[in-house]
Amino acid sequence: MRKLVYFVASSLDGYIAGPNGEFDFYPLGDDMAAYINGEYPETVPTTVRDRIGFDAPNKRFDTVIMGRGTYEPGLAEGYTSPYAHLRQYVVSTTIKSIDDPAVELVPGDPVGLVRRLKQEDGLDIYLCGGGNLAAQLLPEIDELIIKVYPVVAGEGIAAFHGRFDPTVFTLTAHRSFSNGALVLNYTR
Repeated sequence: MRKLVYFVASSLDGYIAGPNGEFDFYPLGDDMAAYINGEYPETVPTTVRDRIGFDAPNKRFDTVIMGRGTYEPGLAEGYTSPYAHLRQYVVSTTIKSIDDPAVELVPGDPVGLVRRLKQEDGLDIYLCGGGNLAAQLLPEIDELIIKVYPVVAGEGIAAFHGRFDPTVFTLTAHRSFSNGALVLNYTR
């Protein structure tokens, strides 16, 4: 069965973006970029792929689910299909329509969507963000891959923004990089 994997960048204090959706404050590192590009190439968005001429086959994921806050930055840059190499779903109650047939709008029931997708054949499902959606989907998340950057944001969008629901995961792997960041892998 397919797994739902929350693959996300985070500050030391648990924020995936700043208060206005900023995500440009994470220190980059060539060795980390090479690792991500090699192990999780499908997590590189179309905007970045186009800029750097990156074209790699999907290894881990064939489907992406994201919330409105994750979808809109690419849209602002003119990308209606932020992960053109994946099957794309945007979960939002505020977006009324998406004018790209490659992106399906899901106005409600993200849990039902994930349960249906898990029953299909294919690679795993990439939960791209954001914090509200991740909190709604917490019961369905099978694995966490967290890129923890050595920065304290102070405030912003939490990795999980929802009700108090302590959920235990087990650390299965970790890797450190020259920029001081870690990639931590957890399973339910």
